[in-house]
Amino acid sequence: MSDETGVGRGDLEVPRLRQLVDGAWSDPAETLELALADPFTGESLGRARASSSDQVEQALAAAHRVHVAEAWQAVPTERRAEILDAIGAALGAEVPRIAALEAMATGVPVTQTSIVGVIVPGAFHLAAQQLRDGVLLDTTVGEHGNEVEVHRLPLGPALSLVPWNAPAPMAAHKIASSLAAGAPSLLKPSEYAAWGTTALAEVVERVLTEQGAPAGTFQLLQGGARVGGQLVNDQRVRAVSFTGGLEAGRAIAAACAANFTALQLELGGNNPLLVMPDADVDAAARAAADLLTTLNGQWCRALGRLVLPADRADEVLERIGERLADLRVGDPLDPATEFGPIVHAGHRDRLLEQIDERLAAGGKAHVSTDLPAGGNFLAPTLISAVPSGSAVHEVFGPVATVHTYGDLDEAVRLANATPSASRATWSARTPTPRSLQHAESVPERSRSTVRRS
Repeated sequence: MSDETGVGRGDLEVPRLRQLVDGAWSDPAETLELALADPFTGESLGRARASSSDQVEQALAAAHRVHVAEAWQAVPTERRAEILDAIGAALGAEVPRIAALEAMATGVPVTQTSIVGVIVPGAFHLAAQQLRDGVLLDTTVGEHGNEVEVHRLPLGPALSLVPWNAPAPMAAHKIASSLAAGAPSLLKPSEYAAWGTTALAEVVERVLTEQGAPAGTFQLLQGGARVGGQLVNDQRVRAVSFTGGLEAGRAIAAACAANFTALQLELGGNNPLLVMPDADVDAAARAAADLLTTLNGQWCRALGRLVLPADRADEVLERIGERLADLRVGDPLDPATEFGPIVHAGHRDRLLEQIDERLAAGGKAHVSTDLPAGGNFLAPTLISAVPSGSAVHEVFGPVATVHTYGDLDEAVRLANATPSASRATWSARTPTPRSLQHAESVPERSRSTVRRS
């Protein structure tokens, strides 16, 4: 396809990868080397696009202008809530299309992208209700008995950085939160799967314009690490919300620390599923298979380490294999599909390398899912007999390691044997050890100011 036009598969038309800067839609000035393709058919979707440094600067200047003028912040809270509800209502009608775009781009079955797709309109309705519930104002009594109001005001332009797995729902949550806080909002999706977020941005911009919001209140930029780096390092950006990998998270945290920029991170992990000695085998197998394959294993709550009682491990693995063998694998746009292709051939190859590393460390692969020919498919894979120290880090896909234990103390040590669990406190003496807490996305942080009445 041409980079200037959309392409369709069936009735689905893929939008152009445009950018929204200071109220105007345009084409990003740069074309990246990254070749994009339909993960199921292999059909070319052109090359990824990127906003130029000048275009990013224009967007930053517009966001800063809106903030300094308090043009969006000054909109009364109830009116802002009405606008957010209007965005949510408009997005509600677009959920099927956005879910299909997400399925096509990421390989995740459309039945699953449709489920998480309800977050897209829901995030705006939730933010509107939070405004009506008074999230930006607290009233308390000061130490001398006088009434004190605590007003939460925006620090400045807020930047939302979203990954390629379920990008539109995550973008909606971040954008709605920053707009609710009164902050001009900048969005940069992953260069691997920006179609759903582009469609989302088109609706957000249309409603904001119809409702009289000033240009620059919401903007969309395209690109990869260079664009993200320029945005994060700019001192005019005062709040950053990032969902993605550990390496990028470290770099963003360092940049935000240098500028004292408010930061919210949602990074990866290596989630353990600990099966207790008296667990129901069918329930354990169902949980493990679902966690391994939901969103094709490309999500932050995917199974990373399966911790089994040694005397029941073979039984549990056999039952999991039976469930995985029954998976309906195929076209992610087919409602009957339960498991689809990996988002990108390059990512699939990285997953295969990580499997090989664990096999070289002594692991044994357990695979029972038949795959269709073509596409970026990777069978759900459990790897047993891997030393715990060789399976510390997350594999972002349908791959998990299996570890066996003799007693609950050992089980807890195995479950916690990852960097992301180093601060977790579990009790092996309780009937059901508590699971690790997963960091949820939260609204962008805002400055609190105190005014005495």
